[in-house]
Amino acid sequence: MSEPEQQENRGPAMAGLLIAVVLLVVGLWLAHELTAASKMQDCLMSGRTNCNVIEPAR
Repeated sequence: MSEPEQQENRGPAMAGLLIAVVLLVVGLWLAHELTAASKMQDCLMSGRTNCNVIEPAR
């Protein structure tokens, strides 16, 4: 393959890689949010009233 043909083939491959990375990041964020919501629901369903998340002081 000559150099111009290789450049033409990289465009769709890079776009596919970018889409895969975006989907991975969105999936990880969604899993984190669903885990946090699940923990909050578990706390509330156990009858507790102090289910607020306490952030450590910096």
